[in-house]
Amino acid sequence: MQLRFFLLTLVTLISSGAALRAANTGSAFYGDPPDAHHPWAVHDHNRPQPPLVTPGTFSTRDEPGKPPSDAIVLFDGTDLSQWEADQGEGVATKWIVKKGAMECVPGSGFIKTKATIGDCQLHVEWAAPTKIEGESQGRGNSGVFLIGQVEIQVLDNYNNPTYADGFAASVYGVNPPLANALRPPGEFQTYDIVFRRPIYRAGQCVDPGYVTVFLNGVLVQDHTPLEGATGHMHRSKAGPLGEAGPLRLQDHGNPVRYRNIWYRPLPPRACEGGTDGALSEQATAAKRKEIAATLRHDALKLRETQEPANPLPEMLRLMESLVYEPNDEALGRVRDLEEAYSQQVRQLSADQLAAQKDQIKHLRNVYRYMARFNLLAWDSKLYTQLNQVIQEHNWDKK
Repeated sequence: MQLRFFLLTLVTLISSGAALRAANTGSAFYGDPPDAHHPWAVHDHNRPQPPLVTPGTFSTRDEPGKPPSDAIVLFDGTDLSQWEADQGEGVATKWIVKKGAMECVPGSGFIKTKATIGDCQLHVEWAAPTKIEGESQGRGNSGVFLIGQVEIQVLDNYNNPTYADGFAASVYGVNPPLANALRPPGEFQTYDIVFRRPIYRAGQCVDPGYVTVFLNGVLVQDHTPLEGATGHMHRSKAGPLGEAGPLRLQDHGNPVRYRNIWYRPLPPRACEGGTDGALSEQATAAKRKEIAATLRHDALKLRETQEPANPLPEMLRLMESLVYEPNDEALGRVRDLEEAYSQQVRQLSADQLAAQKDQIKHLRNVYRYMARFNLLAWDSKLYTQLNQVIQEHNWDKK
């Protein structure tokens, strides 16, 4: 009975030691293993799954679209409860809400979010006044200030030239947009912005930060490096901007309207503790150690719950842990479990072996993976035994 249980369990557990996860997210012992700067194997089934986000809808000329399901909505067209005047904390703004849009009241000053925002994907829609007045910087002027300090220019440049680094969608005073993709005044323009703040440590720049902007679906800032806070007439100076700040909208004396403002916080970059991308050797080692410890803990639970006649699940889990971190205790336990499994194989009849051909070949391939990357030695007795069984039955050729 124990042998029958062992054979049935072998079918489901041999590929990874965790059948349900393997079925959904791939198998262990597959892609290149972790290295000094990558804690994950290639196609690693232990790597966290992307969170589920329900997409929103696109805006039309007359109606704003819906944000994605994980967006934090800053303005939905109803009220300014998340906004305040820029003069201080808790000061009510004089901007107004009209027909589903917030409108700048000239002379009332900037408006800002009560919340502070750091790295983000930001969506903003704005419209210059339908009535055309002024020219150059005096026509439909406002601005979107990321982290309160970096201005993405808002300006009616529809048939209205101005200096290049002051065009709509410019990083004001720093970098002109790649294109002028504006619709006529009165129509809503759409900014989709990806913002990454500068990162400094001990006064040294680790990452200058970047901004990417799409204007009405057209790329106009392509991963543009930041050069510090922007300003008028004076060159920006590189430096830290803080971890977060309010989103500010400028009063430049024109009744510019805004609608459908939302953002999605972005995860940390590799240089600040994120686990994706090329990490430092120290961060990679720490993450690999964490993954290995989790796998060894899983193996211990399997040891406590599995049938004595089925050593395979615990053995595979421990072998998987060795992909991330060498561990003498885990390796010793693998050797003990190899012997127990080897005895099981020797007890199988020819028909039983034939029924387990695919699983035995797969386990042989697991050993090849481990040995190819110097995680186990090629001279393993079990590997030799598995090869011998496969060769005797001519399974590789068939």
